Amino acid sequence: MTNERPGQWTTLVLLALLLHPCSRVHAQTAPASIDKDTPVVHLTAEQDHQRTMDLLHMTTIRRGRDGSPDSPYAANYDESKANPYPSLPDPLVLNNGKQVTTAKTWWNQRRPQIVELFDREIYGRVPAHTPKVTWEVTSTKSGTIDEVPIITKSLLGHVDNSSYPLITVDIQLELTTPANATGPVPIIMEFGFIGVRPTRPGAPAMPMPPAPTGPTWQQQLLAKGWGYAVISPASIQADNGAGLTEGIIGLCNKGQPRKLDDWGALRAWAWGASRALDYFETDKAVDAKKVGIEGHSRYGKATIVTMAYDQRFAIAYVSSSGEGGAKLSRRNWGEVVENVAGTSEYHWMAGNFLKYAGPLQWSDLPVDSHELIALCAPRPVFISGGATKGDGWVDAKGMFMAAAAAGPVYRLLGKKDLGTTEFPPMETPLIDGDLSFRQHSSGHTPVPNWPTFITFASRYFDPPAKRCSTSSGILRTLRAVRR
Repeated sequence: MTNERPGQWTTLVLLALLLHPCSRVHAQTAPASIDKDTPVVHLTAEQDHQRTMDLLHMTTIRRGRDGSPDSPYAANYDESKANPYPSLPDPLVLNNGKQVTTAKTWWNQRRPQIVELFDREIYGRVPAHTPKVTWEVTSTKSGTIDEVPIITKSLLGHVDNSSYPLITVDIQLELTTPANATGPVPIIMEFGFIGVRPTRPGAPAMPMPPAPTGPTWQQQLLAKGWGYAVISPASIQADNGAGLTEGIIGLCNKGQPRKLDDWGALRAWAWGASRALDYFETDKAVDAKKVGIEGHSRYGKATIVTMAYDQRFAIAYVSSSGEGGAKLSRRNWGEVVENVAGTSEYHWMAGNFLKYAGPLQWSDLPVDSHELIALCAPRPVFISGGATKGDGWVDAKGMFMAAAAAGPVYRLLGKKDLGTTEFPPMETPLIDGDLSFRQHSSGHTPVPNWPTFITFASRYFDPPAKRCSTSSGILRTLRAVRR
């Protein structure tokens, strides 16, 4: 039995425990013995958050930062106060203190150690056995975008729920490829929205970016002769704590609350992206060796997590990912650990993550985001953010610093790092290495950096003889749409 303190729970949670006694032991045991007919335990985010704190023996949690400068908890944007813990864990030092000097030691020893820490303390563990996903093409439509003939497939990934039929998960995916392609094409898949865009209660208000001008990211990719896809994270796992007993996490747990090291929504979304890549490997229109992943804000977090955990993805565009993504958690700038550990965002992470906003400090984190980026090595990663005015919350400099600190792992594996540890001027692209970065002068949006990312990705996706012609082709498209 666990050492939970029911006196801290609300009447509703107590009632849920009475109705579902197996949920009391779920903190330490797997739900294998739970019957198929056992009802789903429904808790609010606040109730589940308190439950997690109780399991951790936490009585308080530190308050997160506010976006308002008038708040006593206002976020810091003063660089002189931004680095209270300047020392970072060394990604190339083994747990026993020995230095990693060979690629073999990285792959066989050090990388698994880092993965274990992220699994246990930060993002949570994916179950050893997850349900099979069967993909169904629900519709195929022809059309044109910017005079480019296209074929769009709508797909559903039916997750096998025979072990617990009370929860159904159907992953929504759309794939668009050029109709006139003479062979399989590269694909950039976005964590995005299909149909109605969901809302997340309690999410901080972000300044609205200016309306985009010029071609869309889809038009830009088609101009290269590439395709694109959109996967709906909400169809995999809800973006709230109340949904943790449903979606793929709830299905694997048979409707019961999470253990402290169970996966959160970011790992669940990444798992769904990997299942989409499974499908791409069967589609003759897709070059499955050249599939990239892109996401913005919370989905930027999911993007870097996906890239770190699934080595089949060829490239990543990580936009404004901030805390819990590419931003150093030891940085005091904009959003911080306490925000992500709060009731509106904790579901992204493992339950164990809450410790670092309570009895433990940021400096106690056994890993930081530079090591998450290092897990992507040797594959190319593009880190992006906007200006402090409009996108300061995500800490562009903190993301740059993390990318720079991942450089030694890239160099160990024979790849190029950012080429500098000096934060570059606004809108200066650093894209000569396999790690890349650019901060644009707009707000919370991925739009301004799409052309830079495509230029970066072209080094890996285009044959050398084709790069010049395709670059000029996209320039023609950009000019035509702007006119």
